[in-house]
Amino acid sequence: MAIGDRIKRARLFRGLTQKELGRQVGFDDKTADIRIAQYESGTRTPKEELLREMSEVLDVNYRSLYEPSLYSAEDLMYTLFELDEHYDIELHEIPDPKYPKKKHIAVQFHSNVLDSFLIEWLQRKKDLADDTISKAEYTEWKLNWPDTADDCGKHKPKKKWRD
Repeated sequence: MAIGDRIKRARLFRGLTQKELGRQVGFDDKTADIRIAQYESGTRTPKEELLREMSEVLDVNYRSLYEPSLYSAEDLMYTLFELDEHYDIELHEIPDPKYPKKKHIAVQFHSNVLDSFLIEWLQRKKDLADDTISKAEYTEWKLNWPDTADDCGKHKPKKKWRD
């Protein structure tokens, strides 16, 4: 979800108009709603300082407004929260096969399309672990996905990825 969509969702959740949010972050009365509309439509992108100010006004974590990088655990959590809005995610506690006393959390999506993508990914990871495919082939599959997708061997992929 784009920054503008995130701002709009939080603003609507707080029951604010574009003009009210614009005023509270310091825009003058004449341009307050126009500026917020520009951010929400994506024609303009707020600078970090303004985005932080909006997060304070909207009483939300800054990370819930900005576009995550996916390289930190916190960013990944906000991405999962966003996906939960669309896929009704379920969380399940599962045992660790290597350490039976340890538990992990599994994420379940309610999407047939996403399930088919994840099933094929699981198969590729199993193939890699079993040495059925090489690390280079696995990397090639990921880098060129979805053109390398073959629905676990059910059809020919658009792009060759195996030696």
